[in-house]
Amino acid sequence: MKVLLVYPEFPDTFWSFKHALPFPGKQSAYPPLGLLTVAAMLPATWQKRVVDLNVRRLKDSDLDWADVVFFSGMMVQGPSMQDGIARAKRRGLRTVVGGPITSAKDRAIAAADHVVEGEAEELIAEVASDLERGSARPHYKAPQLPDLTQVPLPKFNLINLRKYSAMAVQYSRGCPFTCEFCDIIEIYGRRPRTKTPEQVCAELDQIYSLGWRGPVFLVDDNFIGNKKNVKLLLPRLVEWMRDHKFPFSLFTEASLNIAEDEELLRQMRAAHFTRVFLGIETPVAESLKETTKFQNLRGDLLESVKLIQRHGIEVMAGFIVGFDNDPPDVFDRQIQFIRDAAIPLSMVGLLTALPNTQLWRRLKTEGRLLKESLGSNTLLDLNFIPRMDTECLLEGYRRILETIYNPREYFDRALTFLSHLGESARAPISSSDVIAVVRFVWKQGLLSDYRKEYWKFIMEAARQHRNHLDKAITLAIMGHHFFTLTWAEGEISS
Repeated sequence: MKVLLVYPEFPDTFWSFKHALPFPGKQSAYPPLGLLTVAAMLPATWQKRVVDLNVRRLKDSDLDWADVVFFSGMMVQGPSMQDGIARAKRRGLRTVVGGPITSAKDRAIAAADHVVEGEAEELIAEVASDLERGSARPHYKAPQLPDLTQVPLPKFNLINLRKYSAMAVQYSRGCPFTCEFCDIIEIYGRRPRTKTPEQVCAELDQIYSLGWRGPVFLVDDNFIGNKKNVKLLLPRLVEWMRDHKFPFSLFTEASLNIAEDEELLRQMRAAHFTRVFLGIETPVAESLKETTKFQNLRGDLLESVKLIQRHGIEVMAGFIVGFDNDPPDVFDRQIQFIRDAAIPLSMVGLLTALPNTQLWRRLKTEGRLLKESLGSNTLLDLNFIPRMDTECLLEGYRRILETIYNPREYFDRALTFLSHLGESARAPISSSDVIAVVRFVWKQGLLSDYRKEYWKFIMEAARQHRNHLDKAITLAIMGHHFFTLTWAEGEISS
């Protein structure tokens, strides 16, 4: 059987990094790790082809080749997935959909022939067998959360690694916390399950042997969710990186309580972790209590961020406005916190009620749900009735973005961050990095409306923070993406 595995396109959001990717000559931030893992679980006798719509278009010849088409993705990819399903069905092909979008019962997948809900490890053999016999059911649901120690190596040989800005490795699934707005705990559970250190190193061996050098994203929703196991992994990870002369720079997502364990931070630094994404959400304590994010109330938020930075690890953070307990000055408080914490890459979004979350259930009970979420919290589009006046909320949100992603404000914040940053791991330099520097000097330094602020930043970074100049260049490139999304073309003042 010939299976075409299609990864739908992401819309242009803060998370797409679409406007930064052309500098190093890349087309997408990360590969479709879920589909590559599913490909490894399908029968070895099946012929497999992967089409990532973030890298290239889906051709009629791809569909003509296939016997069945698999789709996987998140809610935000729904419109692209819906189009792909329709194209496949018009050619008489069976369509199978999996991934987080299935747990949301999203209408974008209503036309699919077969829906696979939950993690695939204990389902995929049955689905494949049923497809071969022509007796596949309309709906499959995983009976339990699988043991990750049995997950095979993803089929990275099915993609062109050079199209991506980073590779992806998954170590764990699940999170121990109870954030009201989060769907991770609903889909993957509150008991974080992990792979073995040997599995992780085998995945690193694979991408190393395929020639990858550069960033690797450990895509866990909370890398330290199972601290006991992480502390078993990190020494092995340090050993692997040393043995291979540190070919990768690592980054991941974690909870703020990572700052409670300095030994853990030292081990991460030794393993060449250079960045961690944290869900800070808000400096308003009452809003953190409302969303049951109690782990962010254990210590001082600002000092926790600075501690991580002093260990040589950049903090990238998520923030949310729209909580019921947000006061009128929440927008000013968010801006000031982002300034004081010196977090260049601050992803600020509107609260959204994702399907089947605790927040969704509460708002439904209160009669405050308006419509289904589109899966993106960066749209000026609420799917519930907020406590705050809607126009005030939307205007305040716009003001946050226009402030923190004003080029002068952004570059000042980046310089402050570099002054906070302790000795950090140096990322390996590739040919695409050299190309990126040439392109970014041309586009940002000569053509952009913010070139004066750009050159001031680069000159100050070179003078004051020579050891972190590579980090400064990366931040400048990523800043271009945020400027482009935040400000209409030609409206950024120099």
